Amino acid sequence: MSTEFHTSSIASLRDAQFLQVQGLAKTYPGSTEPVFDEVNFDIARGEFVCIIGHSGCGKTTILNVLAGLEEASQGNVIMDNREVSGPSLERGVVFQSHALMPWLTVRQNVAFAVKSRWPEWHPAQVKLHVEKYVDMVGLSHAIDKKPSQLSGGMKQRVGIARAFAIEPKMLLLDEPFGALDALTRGTIQDELLKICSATHQTVFMITHDVDEAILLADKILLMSNGPIARVAEVVRNTLPRDRQRASLHHEPGFYELRNHLVDFLVSRSKDLSRGRAPAHPPEVRPADAARSAAAGSNLASDTALAPAPAASVTHLHRVA
Repeated sequence: MSTEFHTSSIASLRDAQFLQVQGLAKTYPGSTEPVFDEVNFDIARGEFVCIIGHSGCGKTTILNVLAGLEEASQGNVIMDNREVSGPSLERGVVFQSHALMPWLTVRQNVAFAVKSRWPEWHPAQVKLHVEKYVDMVGLSHAIDKKPSQLSGGMKQRVGIARAFAIEPKMLLLDEPFGALDALTRGTIQDELLKICSATHQTVFMITHDVDEAILLADKILLMSNGPIARVAEVVRNTLPRDRQRASLHHEPGFYELRNHLVDFLVSRSKDLSRGRAPAHPPEVRPADAARSAAAGSNLASDTALAPAPAASVTHLHRVA
C-alpha cells in the first residue's frame, strides 16, 4: 500500500468519525427510568443529519449534550477526537427562538459572537466578517435594525448568520423553523442548503417535519418513543444531493423514503419504546430500490428507442 493511499484512507476514516455518540443516556433526578439510553450514532465531517421523533423522546436533550450545555448520565460524545465536556465556540447553536439581544442591532448581535470567537481582531476585520455572513442570509438591507424591527423569519436569519459567523466545526439546530409560516420556512431552508453547500458545514438538526428532513438531510436518525428511547434506525437519504423543493416529489424513491419515515413515526416508534429498539441501529436506504428500478426502466427505454446497428441496415438493403 502506498503512503499516499494510506494517508488518504486514514483521513477518510477520521472524517467518517468526526462526531461519535457512544452509549448516551439521560435520567433526570427523581425519575426511575431514563428518557433515553444506549443512544449510538456518528456523523461524518460535512454531513447534514436530521433527527426525528415524537415529543418527549429526548431530542433536545441530546442536542444540548452535543452542545456541551447539558451533561449526560452515561456515555460519551467525541468530536474531532476530543470529548465534549462543556460549551465551546467550536459548536454553534440555533435555538427554536431567535435568542437575540433586543438592545443590539443585527450587526451588533453578530459582531458580539465574532468578537467572542476572535477577540484579537481589529474592528475593520470584525466589520467585514459580520457583513459577509449577514449578506449570506440576505439581510444586508436590515443590518442596522434592531430585532423589534424585524419579522420572525428575519430574526431566525440573524440567528443563523451569528452561528455561521463564528465558523464552528459543527452547527446544531433545534427546530429553527418550527414557528415560521410555510413560505418563510421554505425560503430559509433553501438559503440554509446553499450556505451548507458553500461552506461544507457539519449540521445536526432537530425537526418534526418529514419533508424538511428529506430536503435537507444526508442522513435521518429515527428515535423510538420515550421513555427509554433510542435511535432505532439510521435512514440514508440517497436522493440526489442537489435536490430542489419544487421537483423533489418527482424524484424516483421520494415516496418510498417518505412513506418509510411516516410509517415509523405512526406505527413502529411506539412498538420500539422502552428500550426495545436495538442499541446499535441499522442503516437503511428506502429509496434505493425505486431508484434502481427507475434507472433500469430508463435503460430499457433507451435501448428500445436506439437505432438498429449499421450492419443490420446494410444487410436489409442487400436483400432488398
